[in-house]
Amino acid sequence: MSSSRRVFLRSLSRSALVLSLESVLALVRPRWLFGSPRQSANPPKEQGADLGISFLNVARESGLNAKTIFGGEHKNKYLLETTGCGVAFYDYDNDGWLDIFLVNGTRLEGFPAGSEPTSHLFRNNRDGTFTDVTLKAGVAHSGWGQGCCVGDYDNDGWDDLFVTYFGKNVLYHNNGDGTFTDVSQKAGVAGNGKRWNTGCAFVDYDRDGKLDLFVANYIDMDLATAPVPESGPCLYKSVMVACGPPGLQGGKNILYHNNGDGTFTDVSDATGILGASGTYGLGVLTADFDNDGWPDIYVADDSTASALYQNKKNGKFQDIAIEAGCALSPDGKPQAGMGVSAADYDMDGNLDIVKTNFAGDTPSLYHNQGGANFEDTTFTAGLGAHTQFLGWGCGFFDMDNDGWPDILICNGHVYPEVEQLKTEAGYAQRKLLYQNLRNGHFADVSFQAGPGISEPSPSRGAAFGDFDNDGDIDIVVNTVNDYPQLLRCDSKLAHNWIKVRTVGTKSNRSGIGARLTCVSQAPGESKPHRQIDEVRSGGGYFSQNDLRVHFGLGKAEKVDLLEIRWPSGQIDTLKDIKANQVIYVKEGAGIARTMDFSKNSKSGK
Repeated sequence: MSSSRRVFLRSLSRSALVLSLESVLALVRPRWLFGSPRQSANPPKEQGADLGISFLNVARESGLNAKTIFGGEHKNKYLLETTGCGVAFYDYDNDGWLDIFLVNGTRLEGFPAGSEPTSHLFRNNRDGTFTDVTLKAGVAHSGWGQGCCVGDYDNDGWDDLFVTYFGKNVLYHNNGDGTFTDVSQKAGVAGNGKRWNTGCAFVDYDRDGKLDLFVANYIDMDLATAPVPESGPCLYKSVMVACGPPGLQGGKNILYHNNGDGTFTDVSDATGILGASGTYGLGVLTADFDNDGWPDIYVADDSTASALYQNKKNGKFQDIAIEAGCALSPDGKPQAGMGVSAADYDMDGNLDIVKTNFAGDTPSLYHNQGGANFEDTTFTAGLGAHTQFLGWGCGFFDMDNDGWPDILICNGHVYPEVEQLKTEAGYAQRKLLYQNLRNGHFADVSFQAGPGISEPSPSRGAAFGDFDNDGDIDIVVNTVNDYPQLLRCDSKLAHNWIKVRTVGTKSNRSGIGARLTCVSQAPGESKPHRQIDEVRSGGGYFSQNDLRVHFGLGKAEKVDLLEIRWPSGQIDTLKDIKANQVIYVKEGAGIARTMDFSKNSKSGK
């Protein structure tokens, strides 16, 4: 959005004038109707045509048999019972196959000793099934679990796991033998036990080669004094529900600096995070939004302006979300942000943002015009049609491997009491899937992508990754008081792909923060196709995607150029890489290892 238009819209918000959908559309011309400078030479099929892909929930037959417990099933006393948990696609044993870590919760009344719900780690058996190794791995922890994120904080070659809680957090050190050690207290990241910790991400904010840790916080809540539904009374469309977050004391986000000796120091105050205005923090996203080589941090905030902490490259951050244009709705109103994801959806070299919001609102799509200057393109891009759903987990992902990122949004209401209402979309809700039309616009293909997308579910966190190594992206979804979903992508398309696993040397071992540029050219294309992405920890809603960066290549048979800009400043350039394989790229040394899973491909099935 242009600066003058943004100022105009803010002036409207200050005068308490609420714009209608039609007014917003009139203010922001639908750019897609008039074409775009980034159009593809081979646009996808017309809306309504066969996508060539389908998503099927295979969780139960795959062995994901642990129910997620979170709060009361039909009535909630406190807001704590509503948020649900995240999930991770996480190759904890370094065998090249994605395992799954599911965060779990509890209930107010508690459970008998020995029967408490715990988080679960499922090991990939490499045949489409998983084995629960929670007890053997040492990660059976109970409590009000929230989010999870992954990164090798001690650079020993094994990615570690951090899990946030209402209460004390848990940092699991990966011992490299299939087991973990809880080092939370020793490392200094457990917290004081009084915080409501939510989204998290490992991020090397000072680029010293050691992963630091960012933890969002939601509300400073004490159950002994927290308001109950009857106290307000707290109502949602005349139905009594849990109170908050408005009216409750918002929490402050935390940044821990990695000391390099297995411990962390809270630098929230010194870095400017504590003094920033952000509160009610949920989803956390790290990315270099201004293309200066330094990671910034975006937090989806509930019921208030979201925060964009710009890295000032001197150990400090500044919240620039308001002036950057990614804090509010198009009419300048605060939103109830939940999950958040980044990708360059129009191939202009800048990372854009998608954010999920509360029912009665649309998702947010912020187009990055460069220099972390965003334009709200929710309506013009085609994401403004649905206001009946309440969004949580989300992600940009290339579902059809055509080289253009699509969008998935997982939905489910926050209040189980809405079962009493006939006007709502229900507590369990279907997902929204948007296909990138390669011209700045997306098409809603939710009913063309199989029952995994169209069937309702009380969804929360979602993670994206290729669990069966067949070259397409699958999705694992955590739910509330239900079993998880494993949405396997089955493709009939003969599109190619490449996955890159980064191995840092001067940079952090996981390569988190590395910017990858992939250039390819399919037969018949008039010019090369240039994609960018980054290796990131955390993201979505409380979740962790596969650390392998995935690029769809369409009909291109090779990657002409792969450039990796490491956090250390090192730039590695690789050329003529064969498609349909996983490559491990070691900083400064090139390709150290390859894995070819072409025999697993379901293309042409």
